[in-house]
Amino acid sequence: MAFLEVKDLEVYYGKARALSGISFTMEKGECAGVIGPNGAGKSTLLDSMLGLTDWRGKIIFNGVDLSQLIPSQIVGKMKVGYAPERGHLFRYMNVIENLRVGAYTMSKNREENLGTVVEMFPILGERKNQAAGTLSGGERQMLSLGRVLMLNPTLLLLDEPTLGLAPVVINEMSKVIKHLKATGHTILIAEQNARFTLAHSDRIYLLERGKFARVGTPEELKGEEYIRKTYFGV
Repeated sequence: MAFLEVKDLEVYYGKARALSGISFTMEKGECAGVIGPNGAGKSTLLDSMLGLTDWRGKIIFNGVDLSQLIPSQIVGKMKVGYAPERGHLFRYMNVIENLRVGAYTMSKNREENLGTVVEMFPILGERKNQAAGTLSGGERQMLSLGRVLMLNPTLLLLDEPTLGLAPVVINEMSKVIKHLKATGHTILIAEQNARFTLAHSDRIYLLERGKFARVGTPEELKGEEYIRKTYFGV
């Protein structure tokens, strides 16, 4: 059985269909990427896996039917960590307080995880007493990811992790994702930045108008003329 299985997923907002017939699997330790234009349904896909939409179909994670769980159980019991677009941080809480919120479901290893996250993102240690709302865009994105890692997630969902970031910060995010892959984390990235996603993913899903238009390895998709013209401009 696959570590994650999504089959025939459909999501509607009122009468508008956001996702249709979405099916894919992931193995433990795999990094998969979902690319596509703004409005394609990438965030809706991740939201559905957290139980944040009214979805139909099947989502089985680590042998458990997620339709039977509420969002807090998906996070706390199943340890599915979600770093949403733009972070949604507690702006008036400082960096350390925001990080500790990420481990609110854990009864132990909080300080150990805090040390690991600060080691991974040294800037967060330097800014530990600073209010999250006063951080730069790149620092907020690091804090958002660090907060999720406090959970020590078994599945990590990243929504637009490079959105609005300077190239130097994107390089830092790349280093972190490479480290997470090397340490066996299972990661699903939803991202408009096709170059970034193809560089880190084992398999790519091109999502357009709520459906998968292409599926393949990064090497396979890089070779497609449609992908090159639409997402790389070459």
